[in-house]
Amino acid sequence: MPGDVVLLPTNTPHELVSSVDARTDSLARFGTETPRTPKGDMVIRGPGAGTRVLCAAYDYDHEVAHPLLSQLPPVLHIPAGMPGDEGGVAATLSLLALELGARPPGSRAAVGRLIDVMLIHVMRAWLRRQAEDATGGWLLALRDPVVARAMNAIHQRPREPWTIESLAREVSVSRATLARRFAHLVGETPPEYLTRWRMDLAAQRLRDTDDTVAAIAAAVGYRSEYSFSRAFTRHRGLAPGRYRRDARARALAAT
Repeated sequence: MPGDVVLLPTNTPHELVSSVDARTDSLARFGTETPRTPKGDMVIRGPGAGTRVLCAAYDYDHEVAHPLLSQLPPVLHIPAGMPGDEGGVAATLSLLALELGARPPGSRAAVGRLIDVMLIHVMRAWLRRQAEDATGGWLLALRDPVVARAMNAIHQRPREPWTIESLAREVSVSRATLARRFAHLVGETPPEYLTRWRMDLAAQRLRDTDDTVAAIAAAVGYRSEYSFSRAFTRHRGLAPGRYRRDARARALAAT
């Protein structure tokens, strides 16, 4: 229906049809045979009512992939006016239509940011729909104010020497309460979660920067390069230097 949004988190192969038995054709063929308008639109002629479809793609960093991504279904459908949306998806679609209609100055930058905003609202709407059915894992962790604040503290200040005690003080609960709720909802203890997040950030910096291993170790909260290298090797299966060389070799081969 007009205003519906569909997200395919794992790039699932799909067909878009007007009825179950409708004939489909390859979009790739239209992409090569159909000239685009001066505004960049692809106009596909055919019978039936006119339909405007907006397609966009997201890239995310697999080195720091949020655990929530693993819980998303292959097809995430947000119907127009769905209860729980609170108008965010519809409002963002209206702004996208405005920017893509007249193409005013700055529309390219505006559209890119609105696509990011759309992802946020789609995820929020889906999370609200799942809230009643959630039985564990990230869906409940995100709804728990104590655990959510603890995770946010780790994400925002990964180099801080967090312990269960210091995190408990940060979120104003007892050590036992935080340890119990965190492990139950996240599936890891706070120290385990902290280490994994640090390793994700370190892997990203090893791949994308020329920072020394010592500098990266300090940035993610390790006092010595040696202790960081041991932890990184244990989690990633490769020493930091080897990981950097392999990651850059893969990137070069992909270009």
